[in-house]
Amino acid sequence: MTLLTLFKNLWPYVKPYKWLVFAALFLTLIGSFTAQVNALTLQYTVDEVNKLVESGKGLNSGLNLLVTITLILLVKEVVNVVITFGQKFYGEKLRIYVSRDLAQAIVDKILTYRMAFYTANDNESGKLQTRIDRGIESLTRLVQNFFINILPLFANSFIALILMFNANFWVGLVGLMIVPVYIFITIKQAKTLSGWRRNMRQFRESKSQGIVNIIQSITVIKSFNREKIESEKQNQIQIDLTENQLKTQKTSFVFNGIKTFVEQIGVVIIIILTAYLVLDGKMSIGMIMFHILLFSNVTAPIGQLHRIFDEMNDAMIYSESFFEILHAENEIENSGTYKPEKITGKFELKNVDFIYPNGTQALFNVDMEILPNKITALVGLSGAGKSTVINLLDKFYEPSSGEIFLDGINLKEYDTDFLRNNIGLVLQKNHIFSGTIEENIRYGNPSASENEVHEAAKQAYIYDQVMDLHDKFDSNALLLSGGQQQRIAIARMFLKNPPIIFLDEPTASLDAIATEQIKNSLDAIKKNRTVIIISHSISQIIDSDKIYAMEQGKVMESGAHEEIYEQNGIYKNIFDAMARSLNIDKIAKTLEDEEENF
Repeated sequence: MTLLTLFKNLWPYVKPYKWLVFAALFLTLIGSFTAQVNALTLQYTVDEVNKLVESGKGLNSGLNLLVTITLILLVKEVVNVVITFGQKFYGEKLRIYVSRDLAQAIVDKILTYRMAFYTANDNESGKLQTRIDRGIESLTRLVQNFFINILPLFANSFIALILMFNANFWVGLVGLMIVPVYIFITIKQAKTLSGWRRNMRQFRESKSQGIVNIIQSITVIKSFNREKIESEKQNQIQIDLTENQLKTQKTSFVFNGIKTFVEQIGVVIIIILTAYLVLDGKMSIGMIMFHILLFSNVTAPIGQLHRIFDEMNDAMIYSESFFEILHAENEIENSGTYKPEKITGKFELKNVDFIYPNGTQALFNVDMEILPNKITALVGLSGAGKSTVINLLDKFYEPSSGEIFLDGINLKEYDTDFLRNNIGLVLQKNHIFSGTIEENIRYGNPSASENEVHEAAKQAYIYDQVMDLHDKFDSNALLLSGGQQQRIAIARMFLKNPPIIFLDEPTASLDAIATEQIKNSLDAIKKNRTVIIISHSISQIIDSDKIYAMEQGKVMESGAHEEIYEQNGIYKNIFDAMARSLNIDKIAKTLEDEEENF
């Protein structure tokens, strides 16, 4: 990304606050003149003192001069304090506003992206967070520096050069010749460091993602005593990051040394040239100090260029990935406009193939018919493609080929928000948001009353447990057990009360009593709805009106329980394995013995 492209991307976020920009520019203009007061005052002082000394006059004759100089410098400092405060305040205000708008813009945008965006190999949560955080930080720092540092620095240099040329052309030319040399070295420094700074970005993203993975996997890590292995992984990233930082700093020190040398050469030339002109009678003694101070006003701001270039380079590097996220228009979910008065719930999948963003093909030529007001079960081993089917029906992804219809209309034509408002989804592990239990249940229907929230909790068999808590429905939902959190998610679905329900292992994390309770609740809510269930529970599957047995992304068998079981295929193998895992024979014998005892 070039600097021009960067500012084009950034300008829409600065434009609403252009009055802050104009205020900063106005103060910069005034400040660039006040910055030259010291040089002018010193030149005037030295020349006037020299005249007094040469004429043999003493302190009494110079008191007026001292008072005048004191007043000028005091007024200048007061004005400078006001200008500096204004520049920093307006610049900081601009930075805060732009930071807020950039952060909100990226949040609004990523919420519209397809699921494929989040499952791409290079878009892990830790990496995305680093790109967003570093992008906003570097961009807003660039905005602030531009109006607080860059503009004042160059304005000061420009005014100082004009005064030098006005006083003496040759001295001004020396000052001018140093500027392009300084800028050339600084640009060379920035280009040399750009590759290492890109590496730095990648290392930081990997470091952030690694820490996220450790936190998320801490239970597994500790259970296998793999702390040392994980530590070594992070240590290697730290070593690579450190080596990259050392190379970056070493190069910076070399270039900074060269720039300091060039600056000092300029000072030496200025001193020699002005001394020569004084001795030649073409310049007063005060002009020596005048030009040295002006030259400092030229080189000191330019001396900050390396830091500004570093920050600009960081901004360009991190802005690339930031604006890639912000402008990923091809990742926005495709939403149709079709909104029927009522959804019946008949799905048809015709010749559907699906390939995930990482290149894994999950479905092969799948044909299914899911009837309304019926229960359809998807059965298969892990990786068979069951959850992928649900993801496609909920428009989280679109088929790579083939078509999906709902009530005879292509799923693409449906308004996505409308479709999802009519679908209830309960996963094996549902996400619980940071907040109260009531807030989490109300997520299913933000406008629900308190009584409706409580009723949904009762239907999910979580109400009594919540009422036993100290803060009841105001308790922190994240402190609940896994099984309790699952019931909160199910209560959320009860509150939504949709005509279509997708159940992906809804009771997998519940104990036997809770499973039976939830099954009764689910049985009640299944009535007069289209239900698709993925489960390894015999009781859930055997009640289904139709079963699809899947293997490696293909539909191998379909039919009602008795019909598909008699095909002696994959479904029979899975069903028999489920029965054996439950030790059905022993359970049946126990129940028979109990009946005989009665």
